[in-house]
Amino acid sequence: MDAMSTTPKSVRPTTWTRDTGLVETRDVWSAMKRGCRGRCPRCGEGKLFRAFLKVADSCDNCGQDFSGHRADDLPAYLVIVIVGHIVVPLVLYIETNYSPPVPLQLAIYLPLTLFASLALLQPVKGTIVGLQWALRMHGFDDNPAEGIPPV
Repeated sequence: MDAMSTTPKSVRPTTWTRDTGLVETRDVWSAMKRGCRGRCPRCGEGKLFRAFLKVADSCDNCGQDFSGHRADDLPAYLVIVIVGHIVVPLVLYIETNYSPPVPLQLAIYLPLTLFASLALLQPVKGTIVGLQWALRMHGFDDNPAEGIPPV
C-alpha cells in the first residue's frame, strides 16, 4: 500500500481524474518535502527534475504529469528573500564589529551569496511544484470544474 492513498499502487491509475481524486489524498507537507528532495510529490520515488531547473515531463515511476506546473519566478523570489535574510545580518554584524577592508568583504560576500542562491534554487522550486501538486493547482487538476473551460 502506498502511504499517499488507500488504493494499492498497482491498482491506482496513472492519471488523476475527479473519480480517482476522491480516493487519492494529497498531503501538503509530504508533497513539499518530496519536492524539496527533488522527488515526485506523488510517489516520492521518481525524479522531479530532468536538468538543474528543468522539471521532468512526467514521473518515471508513477507517471504523474508535471507539464502543467507553473512555478514561474516564485522560487527565485523566495531564494532572494531567504539568502538576503542570511547574508545581510552577517554582513552587518561583521561590518559593525570587525570593519574589514572592502575588497575582503567582496571576496567573501559575493561568492557566499552566489553559492547559497544556487544551492537553494532547486530545492525551493521542487517545494513549490510539490505545493502546487498537493493543492491541485494549475495543470495538476486535469478535469476543470463544470462551466470553467480549460486554459
